[in-house]
Amino acid sequence: QEGMPQTLSSTSMFTPCGFSPHLHTSKEGEQGGLIFQDGNLTSASLDALIQHLIPTTDYYPEKAYIFTFLLSSRLFIEPHELLSRVCHKCIEQQRLDDPVLDKARIRKFGPKILQLLTEWTETFPYDFQEERMIGHLKDMIHRIAPCDEAYWKKMNQLLQTLNQKLATLSHGQEGIVKISAAVSDKLVAFKSKPPSIQREILSVCSDPYTLAQQLTHVELERLSHIGPEEFVQAFVHKDPLDGTKTCFSEQKKTSNLEAYVKWFNRLCYLVATEICMPAKKKQRAQVIEFFIDVARECFNIGNFNSLMAIISGMNMSPVSRLKKTWSKVKTAKFFILEHQMDPTGNFYNYRTALRGAAHRSLTAHSNREKIVIPFFSLLIKDIYFLNEGCANRLPNGHVNFEKFLELAKQVGEFITWKQVECPFEQDPNIIHYLHTAPIFTEDGLYLASYESESPENQTEKDRWKSLR
Repeated sequence: QEGMPQTLSSTSMFTPCGFSPHLHTSKEGEQGGLIFQDGNLTSASLDALIQHLIPTTDYYPEKAYIFTFLLSSRLFIEPHELLSRVCHKCIEQQRLDDPVLDKARIRKFGPKILQLLTEWTETFPYDFQEERMIGHLKDMIHRIAPCDEAYWKKMNQLLQTLNQKLATLSHGQEGIVKISAAVSDKLVAFKSKPPSIQREILSVCSDPYTLAQQLTHVELERLSHIGPEEFVQAFVHKDPLDGTKTCFSEQKKTSNLEAYVKWFNRLCYLVATEICMPAKKKQRAQVIEFFIDVARECFNIGNFNSLMAIISGMNMSPVSRLKKTWSKVKTAKFFILEHQMDPTGNFYNYRTALRGAAHRSLTAHSNREKIVIPFFSLLIKDIYFLNEGCANRLPNGHVNFEKFLELAKQVGEFITWKQVECPFEQDPNIIHYLHTAPIFTEDGLYLASYESESPENQTEKDRWKSLR
């Protein structure tokens, strides 16, 4: 389907801090270099936007503005450069270089700049993996600290929280990297049917509810590592107004996002492997029915990413060609699920179900009802089209802020979802299996499939021959 993808609009869109991302002002027209339309900020020069971020003794930017600007500004300026400019402007405006500081004034300004730095570290912790960022942060606080002892304490708290957060995140990343390495070795191992010592999913977990819950564990664990900025960094191009800088996305800044997409692919192949492996038709049919039940439970939980991976695995041709196997399956339930994830009308059915889950999440009383795990590659595609479909800058060189409000709306909603605590008890045994069970390559899947049900036509016969 042509045209822009439908964005997930609902009246209750929130940026992470529960602020609706529309920045209202009573005035129309221009205000300090910012252009407003119908009370919403639509465009401005980069300088004016930076100025709008900077607190003063009697001004503090709206939370929604902070999130939107910190998210999108990296398309124009690197975070360390932005923080450096913010600090320089504060030093100028608050005269922090004066030999004698105006203490009364700084006591009004201090809590506000600390608040801004806190919000930045909480929402975009990965920005602070850079020494320079920590340097600017410390420098700022050192300048205001003589006016109030409490500022030291506040800085130490802030740095401590940040270090803990980064430690947790990198610890998680290392775990994922270790697992991925182990998995890719195993992938190659099976070009043909493995020996019977291979455990199969049903011997590890025969209850579809439990498996759906464990899949949800894995999804939420992996989502928690993705920084909001990774969505934007995936699209950093050269800024046309600054020919000197190449894009800085060359430094791996989207690794968690990529690891998550890999997990989706692994789950597709795992499902296909489990179905093609058993020698007996009856067992294969049993595995298919099991996964249909798991997928249905994922749908009920709001785990659309695992649901889509399972359906994709079942729709891979080595699996879908097993006609004799499928004839033994009660397929009605499968067709209902497939219908939910049907790509027609730009995934209309799925988007409707997602909005339902998002709405349920907002009014939820328990973590169980809060779970929303979107079909991830479609979310990335939506953000990609939003990015490609609108210019970052307007013809007059202004930043197209309207676009970034829409971007912040989509990423902000995702942030809300990824912060949900998983309510299910973890089963390390099952999770280990999901991450490490050997899976076939595509060739391996075809081989296993042809061994289970021999080739039907010449194309299949030729393929089998070349594989053997």
